[in-house]
Amino acid sequence: MANWWKEAVAYQIYPRSFKDSNGDGIGDLNGISEKLDYLKDLGIDLIWICPMYKSPNDDNGYDISDYQEIMAEFGSMADFDRLLEQVHARGMRLIIDLVVNHTSDEHPWFLESRSSRNNPKRGWYIWRDSKNGAEPNNWEGIFKGSAWEFDPQTQQYYLHLFTRRQPDLNWENHDVRRAVYDMMRWWLDKGIDGFRIDAIAHLKKEPLLDDVPNPDKLRYAPAMKSHLNYDGLLDYVDDMSRNVLQHYDIVTVGEMNGLYAENAEEWVGEHRGRLNMVFQFEHVRLWEPEAGLRPEPAALKRIFTAWQEALEGKGWNALYVENHDLTRITSRWGDTEHYWRESATCIAALYFLMQGTPFIYQGQEIGMTNTRFEGLEDFDDVSAKNMWREMAEQGKSEEEIIAFLTNTGRDNSRTPMQWNAWPNAGFSDAKPWFKVNANYEMINVASQQQDPDSVLNFYRALIQLRRQERTLIYGRYVLELEGHSQIYAYSRMLEGVEFVVLCNMSSKSARWSEAELSLDGARFVLGNYAPVEETYRLHAWEARVYKL
Repeated sequence: MANWWKEAVAYQIYPRSFKDSNGDGIGDLNGISEKLDYLKDLGIDLIWICPMYKSPNDDNGYDISDYQEIMAEFGSMADFDRLLEQVHARGMRLIIDLVVNHTSDEHPWFLESRSSRNNPKRGWYIWRDSKNGAEPNNWEGIFKGSAWEFDPQTQQYYLHLFTRRQPDLNWENHDVRRAVYDMMRWWLDKGIDGFRIDAIAHLKKEPLLDDVPNPDKLRYAPAMKSHLNYDGLLDYVDDMSRNVLQHYDIVTVGEMNGLYAENAEEWVGEHRGRLNMVFQFEHVRLWEPEAGLRPEPAALKRIFTAWQEALEGKGWNALYVENHDLTRITSRWGDTEHYWRESATCIAALYFLMQGTPFIYQGQEIGMTNTRFEGLEDFDDVSAKNMWREMAEQGKSEEEIIAFLTNTGRDNSRTPMQWNAWPNAGFSDAKPWFKVNANYEMINVASQQQDPDSVLNFYRALIQLRRQERTLIYGRYVLELEGHSQIYAYSRMLEGVEFVVLCNMSSKSARWSEAELSLDGARFVLGNYAPVEETYRLHAWEARVYKL
C-alpha cells in the first residue's frame, strides 16, 4: 500500500550540533530554520529532530523535565511553531522524539512521586525497598553501574535504566499512560507529523524485578533480558495506538533494540495497526571496535536480506546507517585513510536503495568522520564518562581508554555540523559547545556544493533517482551474488522494471562473471566512479546502479 512516509527521504537533526543562530555556541531551533532551504535542495521530505524539550541535560536532552516546553538554549515554543510552519510551507514534514520510558528527576511528576510514599504519583515510577541492605536487585544500567538510586527522603530506591537522573516511568500505571497520551495529542494537534519513539523496547519490565543470573560474579549483572522487548510490551503499543496513533495521519518509528527480523511483522505489520517502522540494531552491532574490523559483506547480506524478506508485502523498513548514538559510518565501515569519498558513497548506495524509508543523519551526506580525542575533558557523553571510569578501575591506561572511546564513543556523531571552512566550521560565530572535528576545512558543505563528484552530490543523485523510479521505492528486493566475499549486490523489481545495485565493500578491486550476474543490455544510471572501465569488475569501494 502506498503511503507518503514510504516515499519520503528523512533527515535526522541533533539540534545542539546543527546550526547556532544567536552566537552562544549552541545549535538551536532558529538555526534549523536557517538551513531548511539546504535540506529542501538536498531532497529531504521528512525531518526528525532529537529532543528539544526543557531538560537539565544530564543525557543531552533525553532527560526531559517538561514535555511541553522548549529548552531555553534551543529557543522558545514560538521558535518551534515558526519552524514547523516553515517546514510545512516547503512541503516537508517534521517528527520529534517521544521519550517516555523515563523522565528527568526534575520533572514535576517525579518531584511529586519522591515527595512521600503516600503521594498519588508514587506509583508513576518504580520504587522498591532495599534488599538485604543493598539495591533491590542486581540489574545493571545501560550506561553502566547499578540501575537503582537510593532516595534518602523516602528511604527507597527508584529504577533508572539509563542515568541516575532518568527515573523510569511505570507503564503498568494507567494514570501514567493517560498523561503520556494527553501530551502526545497536544503535540499532534499542534501539527507535528509523527514521532520517533525512544527506547520503546524497554517500557515493559519483568514484573517481579527478580535478580538475573550472575555467572561472572560481577557486582551488577547484565539485566537487558529483564526489560528488553519483554513479553507484554506489545500490549502497551496497542494501547498507545488505540488511544492516539490511529487517530492521526502520521508516521511512527520505534527504536527497537532486541528485535529480529522474524518478529518484525508483529511490530510493523500493516494489518496490525501498531507502528509504521522500527530502527532495528542488528546491522549496527556487527562492527568489532576493539579490533577495528569492518563487518564482512556476508554478515551484512544476511541481516539486511532477512529484514527485507521478512517485511515484503507485510510492513516497511526504516533504512539507516548513522544516528546520534553511533560512530560515523565511513569511519566504522569504510576506509577513511585511502578511500574516504568512495567508501562514503558506496555505503550510501548500499543501504539507500533497499525497500524502506532512508534516513540520513546530519553530516552523513558530506561524509563526516570520527573525530580525535586527547583526554577525558574532550568527552561530553555520559556513557563515555562512565566507561572511562570503569576502564580506569580495571587498570586500563589513559591511552587505551582514549583509543577505545575514539572508536566507539557517541560523541563522534555529536561534533558540530561542518558547513564551511571558516572558523568553527560555520556552525557558530562563538566557540562551539563541543570541539569541531579538525578535518572541517576539507570536509564541509560549501566545498561540496559545486563539486559534481562530492559525497553531497552523490546523495542528491541517489535521492533524485529514488524519487523518479517507483521500483526503487516499492519494488521487491532480491539478493544477488550471495556467495561473493566482497560484493554486495541486489535487485529491485516491480511490474516488469528491474534495477541492480552493486557495491564493492572492500579496499580491493572485485570481479564477478557474466554467468553469475549478467548485465547484458543493462543501462548504467548511477555510480561513484566514472567512467565504467570494465563491466564485470568493480574498483575499491565502487558502487553502480543499472536499469535492466
